[in-house]
Amino acid sequence: MQKKRTITATDGANQQVECDIAIIGAGPGGYVAAIYGARQGKKVVLIEKGEVGGTCLNRGCIPTKALVRTTEIYKALQEASRYGCKADGIEVDFQRAMARKDRVVAGLVKGVHSLLAGNDVELLAGSGMLIDEHTVKVSQKDSEILVKASHIIIAGGSEPAVLPIPGAREDFVIDSTQALELSELPDSLVIIGGGVIGMEFAFIFARLGVKVTLIEYLEEILALIDSDLTQVVVRNLRMAGVKLHTNAKVTSLEKGDNGRALVHFEDAATGEPFTGVAADKVLMAVGRRPALAGLGVEDLGLELNPRGQGIKVDNTMATSMDNIYAIGDVTGGMMLAHLASHQGIVAIDNIVGRSSTMDYRAVPNAIFTDPEIAVVGISEKEAKAQGIEVKVGRFPFAGNGKALTLGMSRGFVKLIAHPETGTILGGAIVGPGATDLIAQITLAVEHRLTAREVARTIHAHPTLPEAIMEAAWDAESGALHLAD
Repeated sequence: MQKKRTITATDGANQQVECDIAIIGAGPGGYVAAIYGARQGKKVVLIEKGEVGGTCLNRGCIPTKALVRTTEIYKALQEASRYGCKADGIEVDFQRAMARKDRVVAGLVKGVHSLLAGNDVELLAGSGMLIDEHTVKVSQKDSEILVKASHIIIAGGSEPAVLPIPGAREDFVIDSTQALELSELPDSLVIIGGGVIGMEFAFIFARLGVKVTLIEYLEEILALIDSDLTQVVVRNLRMAGVKLHTNAKVTSLEKGDNGRALVHFEDAATGEPFTGVAADKVLMAVGRRPALAGLGVEDLGLELNPRGQGIKVDNTMATSMDNIYAIGDVTGGMMLAHLASHQGIVAIDNIVGRSSTMDYRAVPNAIFTDPEIAVVGISEKEAKAQGIEVKVGRFPFAGNGKALTLGMSRGFVKLIAHPETGTILGGAIVGPGATDLIAQITLAVEHRLTAREVARTIHAHPTLPEAIMEAAWDAESGALHLAD
């Protein structure tokens, strides 16, 4: 393991550091950009006030998926008899599950440090603030360092959003970060928000035995996803014991005489009040917002996007100011770790003089519900809303041999194809391995493959990807293993 390369105030003459590229934020956008920039022969300084890996690695993607895995093992043990196995006295040791989660995170953080050191990236601990288009002031505990750079990349990430409702600051209200730091499971939990964050936590806590109530303002959970996919997940959500309220607006939170939370909500359309819900904890899961505070963005005069949330960038990730780029969540677009990483690569390419632009046609989205959901490209809902004529190919996992052997046959694959050329424009999967399988459809969308080309690619048997092949056949001329 290589030693961390970390700058302190005593390292730089007169507390000043010079470099080719300064990057504010060491999340999946910032640290990937730093490594890639260093490999292009540039001197890179990476500035981070917390731990490398950002929200994704430390407080989001990785720790939640570690807990998802715990719930998967627990569920499999509970259902052992289905597979001819015996498992008695099954229970969850929450402290050990959380400790495992922490070990996974720590191992990956250590790995990122090693990658940065191995690529000669200088890591500067502290809070970065823009002074001008070539200078970042880094505030440390007892000192400040000025970083002079030819180019600057802002990769400051995002923070949990909070609804402006009475009681939202009570001590029983937690955000996603605090949910991952709990020392013990609450007996009951109300989750406000039925988006990706809310849904993933709903399954985690419900599978661990917590009484979960989920309240969503819109008529459907995961509103941007096609309804036929979310219906499969809603069925499992209810089977897991989650009480789901959609088209519902939380009006206030208050602490009862016993210290528990009282959640008051009403019909979002009519204003008719529902019976309030009592719970030990309330998880605010209403999305995230760009973390712009303290960056000096507005003082410097960087233009924000039309909604005023996030830094405005073009398709090269350049901002309104020469030599400054912005990537990831701070731009206010799709908040996905893998997208931030790719945007970082695009930004570096343009900084070093290699023309590169962002193409958002093939950005996959993975949702770790039960079963998993994954989508890429245009959806059936979007096509209909935009008046775009498409051909849809489907295949259920109930007709897939591998899914049946796994005992996980709920769900399906759906491909969206051009009705004349057969070019695959998008796809969606709900079912076993969806978040892994989406990579094949992403490749098809990115490289403009046709349903015919995918259908006539030999797929190993028995495997889950055969469902994609069959959906491609269905989009072209009819699935081979599905009766009319």
